[in-house]
Amino acid sequence: MDILIQMFPGISSFFLEDPLVAAMRVGLIVLGFVLCYFGFKRTLEPLIMVPMGLGMIAVNCGVLFLSDGGLGTIILNPLISDVDELVNILQVNFLQPVYNLTFSNGLIACLVFMGIGARSDISFILARPWACIVIAIFAEMGTFVTLGLGVSVFGLDPSSAAAVATIGGADGPMVLFASLILAPDLFVPIGIIAYLYLSLTYAGYPYIIKALVPKKYRGIDVIAYPPEVPQTAKFLFCVVVCAMLCIILPVAAPLMLSFFIGLAVKEAGIMEYVDQLDGCITYVSTFFLGLVLGCLCEASTIMNPVVGTILILGIVALAISAVGGLIGGWVIYAKDKARGKEFNPVIGISGISCVPTTAKLAQHAVEDENPMAIILPLAMGCNVCGVIVSAVATGVFVATVFMIG
Repeated sequence: MDILIQMFPGISSFFLEDPLVAAMRVGLIVLGFVLCYFGFKRTLEPLIMVPMGLGMIAVNCGVLFLSDGGLGTIILNPLISDVDELVNILQVNFLQPVYNLTFSNGLIACLVFMGIGARSDISFILARPWACIVIAIFAEMGTFVTLGLGVSVFGLDPSSAAAVATIGGADGPMVLFASLILAPDLFVPIGIIAYLYLSLTYAGYPYIIKALVPKKYRGIDVIAYPPEVPQTAKFLFCVVVCAMLCIILPVAAPLMLSFFIGLAVKEAGIMEYVDQLDGCITYVSTFFLGLVLGCLCEASTIMNPVVGTILILGIVALAISAVGGLIGGWVIYAKDKARGKEFNPVIGISGISCVPTTAKLAQHAVEDENPMAIILPLAMGCNVCGVIVSAVATGVFVATVFMIG
């Protein structure tokens, strides 16, 4: 029997540890298969879900007996804090260097933000700047409502509640960055749940659109193409706005810099950088983001009692943000209607800052009713505005929590 245990520790570990932990491992392995399959079928985002699902499977299958006699893996340990122990484990766990040098300091979020900036275009905002800003602000409703619920209803401290509330901004890198600063002890479950929900809830957003925007309004065509703006003006806009936001909210400066440097190199026409940021760096960062998040889904980590609270607040935040964005769309619709103009309230969903997913969702919802309608330019403007507004909201949260502390 001892020989079998030593030869097949992955199997025997299920019988040698707490039954609840073993059951959780089995559940996470099954979930990993589900994520991989739906990523493969393109039901969920394959760039994240396939590596995340495989990482989840591997970390819960690959349990063995460590040198200290305990059970664990040689993939990743996010809880190591002792310097000597960390140096030793960096030479053993194959993903440990990736985690410590890119995740635990927020670099992975900044790299993804550079790619988002490089594939964004401020011309879309300039088509209807105030409409984009108003909708983006309304789409942060879930963030602020969830902050209040986290503190008043679920009893979280303000720092933890603020970290969870950033899920409402629907911006994965932003959530990772905020949770590292505001609640590093909850970074792992918040990051995992945020990315799971960001994939799962987008399947539900079309139903929210149909519930809040009647069919006759969903097909409204909006002609608002980006104006011709000199390249110099757009470049200066990137530099000036970046400087202003960094001065106002220095705690969010890493994310502001990352986003606007992506925008700036694009507007400057430095295609060598644009190709790298929009291609190699974005996809490599996204790959390791999914893989490491999957490997962080180790059973004992997920069994933290606060995970249940995060699960509830996360889905509430994303749902309320969708409702808020669509309310913003109706506000602009009413304003334009009073002036004899047309506006499609479906555009409001694109104020949720997941570039370009929510903008595409808005366009698809409109096409279902009117195949000739084009709202994508305005939707992309709201999308890019949503990124900026969610970064500002995160900066305000961090600055406020620090001030209270």
